[in-house]
Amino acid sequence: MKHLSKIAFEEKKKIWILVLTSVFIALTIVGQAYFFVAVVDRIFLQGGSFESILPLLAGLLLVLMGRSLFTWLNGHTGVKLASHAKQHFRKRLIRKYAENPVLSSLKGQSGRKVSVLMDAVDEVDGYYSRYIPQMIQTAIIPIIILVVVFTQHIYSGLIMIVTAPFIPFFMAIVGVMTKKKSEEQMEQLSAFSGKFLDTLQGLLTLKLFGRSKQQKDDIKSSSIGFRDATMEVLKVAFISSLMLEFISMLSIGIIALEIAIRLVVYESIGFFPAFFILILAPEFYLTLKEFGSAFHTGRGSSGAANQLVEELEGDGNKVEWGEALIENKEAPPQINLDKVSFSYGNEFSIKSITASIPPYSQAAIIGRSGAGKSTLLHLIAGIIKPGEGKIEVQGRNMFSYHEKEWFDQIGYISQDPYIFSGTIADNIAIGATVTYTDEEIARAAEKAGLASLIDTFEEGIHTFVGEGGRGLSGGEKQRLAIARVFLKKPSVILFDEPTTGLDLKTEQVLQDSLEKLSESATIITVAHRLHTIKKADRIFLIDKGELIASGTHEELLKQAQEYRDMVNVQQGGNSA
Repeated sequence: MKHLSKIAFEEKKKIWILVLTSVFIALTIVGQAYFFVAVVDRIFLQGGSFESILPLLAGLLLVLMGRSLFTWLNGHTGVKLASHAKQHFRKRLIRKYAENPVLSSLKGQSGRKVSVLMDAVDEVDGYYSRYIPQMIQTAIIPIIILVVVFTQHIYSGLIMIVTAPFIPFFMAIVGVMTKKKSEEQMEQLSAFSGKFLDTLQGLLTLKLFGRSKQQKDDIKSSSIGFRDATMEVLKVAFISSLMLEFISMLSIGIIALEIAIRLVVYESIGFFPAFFILILAPEFYLTLKEFGSAFHTGRGSSGAANQLVEELEGDGNKVEWGEALIENKEAPPQINLDKVSFSYGNEFSIKSITASIPPYSQAAIIGRSGAGKSTLLHLIAGIIKPGEGKIEVQGRNMFSYHEKEWFDQIGYISQDPYIFSGTIADNIAIGATVTYTDEEIARAAEKAGLASLIDTFEEGIHTFVGEGGRGLSGGEKQRLAIARVFLKKPSVILFDEPTTGLDLKTEQVLQDSLEKLSESATIITVAHRLHTIKKADRIFLIDKGELIASGTHEELLKQAQEYRDMVNVQQGGNSA
């Protein structure tokens, strides 16, 4: 809740608007009561004519219009405050996920992250749009009404002072229950969202393994859990509203009884102040009652706030970049790794690796599955930041450069490149640093071996493909990713096991592409195939996150038994 309040009160202009409108609302409430009582008094007690009350009716109309205007402005400011806060949270969440996409994807469920980004952020809306404006109104309106009542009748003011604390006292009790219930509700919603998306993504696998019915039952159970948690929150809300209504009506009844006795029995108060107080009393308790409802909404946002803070302040190696520019962009840079280490949680993935990759060289990173090859490639790419040590580019720390400066210099091809919904041309040009013509895009596609495929389409490179590359084979998606690199012409190209699962034709296209690209760039490849490894100028052998050997193919055959074993397996016709 403190985190939510901090964001709210940073918006000083909006807070001042809420304060001023609350003051004007209080004054119009008093004015409305005064003019109404004056009209009744003039007509029924003084026997005045209709013409005599016209100024009073005009004043009543004016304050009613003013009250409507200031109430709208107050509510509108609260909505804008909520909109700003939700935008703030969503930007921070997206920035966190974008700054470290690898760690973000490894931790938790995608559905849960979407639930936090959408549902949890939406859940805090009520705190800003209702609770904060109502809290400010409650701090101003009842006090102004109380001062006015004291000027009319001191005993009625004392009754208000005595009865008013019962409402916040009850709110505090309900607030504790609401906070716990709302946290349970948000937890159930996140669990349900994560479970549902996981099941949806793996539906085919579940069906083939005969587990779809069990997952259906799990989703049903999760859905019922969310339903029950929601009903518990609503039950607390209804009980809260009932009790607040009961307390406020009882308090108004006590004031009315006290005034009636003094007006009729003791005749110690006049009609005008008595009626004036009776009209102001409901307004006094109405503000407190509305604050009770808003308080419930605010406490209900605490569960969502806890999830947001937990997600934003969760562990993760945040990648922070500097502002330096890369001076020589014509040639590939010298890349040095100095005792670089990185860990996922408490488990080391990379341990104190020192290596050097000269410009225009071809480097291969090899090792068993889970050895840390892809993690090392992510470190070189700048997607994740070393926990210890440093990576130098052109003699200075990679992260001292501006982020765009470095990412403009690299091309990355993964095992399963993502293809966005759009045209083939859009997907090829997605990493481009300048605007390219259709001819240049088509030429890049041809170099990547896509020409024969594109020729089969009536609209050529402007043919639409589905989200995730639906309609394209694995090899075609890989070639499209290679076309991106040909178009961008980066100085450092990273391949993450690009030949895994490819047909021989696509693999040959990839090998030909590597040769062409190596003429103007440094090539760093996570490799499995022997013919890819043998061509490398430098081979880095990784085992359990450690660099156990490096050198050329011939040097490693002499120095490293594990490398010899790997080569012997492949030469025997098996996969490494």
